[in-house]
Amino acid sequence: MASGTETSGSGDIGRTLELLWDTGRRPSRGPRPGLTLDRIVEVAVEVADRDGLGAVSMRRIATELGTGTMSLYRYVPGKGELIDLMLDRVQRPSENPADLGDGGWRSALHALGHAALALHRRHTWLLEVNQSRPVLGPSALDGMEKVLARIKPMGLTDPELVSVIVMIDGYVVGAARTQVYEREAERRSGLTDAQFWAAQEPVLVKAMSSGRYPVLSSLSEDAFGTGFDHFEFGLQRILDGLEVLVASRRAADAPAAGDGSATPEDPA
Repeated sequence: MASGTETSGSGDIGRTLELLWDTGRRPSRGPRPGLTLDRIVEVAVEVADRDGLGAVSMRRIATELGTGTMSLYRYVPGKGELIDLMLDRVQRPSENPADLGDGGWRSALHALGHAALALHRRHTWLLEVNQSRPVLGPSALDGMEKVLARIKPMGLTDPELVSVIVMIDGYVVGAARTQVYEREAERRSGLTDAQFWAAQEPVLVKAMSSGRYPVLSSLSEDAFGTGFDHFEFGLQRILDGLEVLVASRRAADAPAAGDGSATPEDPA
């Protein structure tokens, strides 16, 4: 699976924004009843989920919809704009407030991390899109609004709050890439993860007994086992670090106590 094979914002940005925010001219009724922009985007996502982003083309989507390719151009200019519409479609935030935790900023970021990982597992083609310059639609902004509203009480500066979201996203994308690539490697090689490591075991056992790797050879048998949740461990450590930062900011902002100073309203 190639990384960054497509780029968000590669189409006509103005036209993409019109389509995302429904501010442009609507196409007149075409020859195919039921053909809508929403349906086109839905089918494009289904194709990408099933066959990868490389399989998405105007001709392929038209075939899936049982219509002519030119009919699609009445609704969307091309693949570049279509990809941005697909991105906004799959990023629609949940309407259930409970999906962002129990109300605290930490639980909200924890839920955000797991939801984002699940999103990349469902739509592995997301890793094939360079989203360094996203075209922001209603779903993206709705999601950011919901998260910012929950983490605002952290008391950080506005750039820091945005950086917190960027930090969680970067961590999730890295973890998702590893997991998706592992599945891709298994599919292409025909070897399960257990079979892959079993094939290396004789050489590794010999290496560990050579005395060349004393620290590695001293590790417990489960050190590299599959039972440890590396994603959860890393996410919790990120949240621990933010907890320290939040606590330090609150301590610095709290008024000094017991310093002997008195105000005119203070009997002391």
